[in-house]
Amino acid sequence: MLYKAIDVWRRDGDRAKRYRCFEVISTGRFCVQSADFYPISNDTPQREFHERQFVELFLSQPPDERSTTFDSLADAIAHHDREFGNG
Repeated sequence: MLYKAIDVWRRDGDRAKRYRCFEVISTGRFCVQSADFYPISNDTPQREFHERQFVELFLSQPPDERSTTFDSLADAIAHHDREFGNG
């Protein structure tokens, strides 16, 4: 199975939120694997942690099994925000 990684960013007050999304190439559907928060004082160890976690999650379970897939990236992000109670 092939996946295309897509990062989508949202400004959230004094921090940024990066959605770690995938497109499932064979179906053209989208899902959000995770979302990371970055405060203004973002440091290198934190960024490195987010990158390691992104790969570990991908390897531990296919993203389209971890989360519901959607026809659009916007729908996948809205679902993720509803599921985790944040926007």
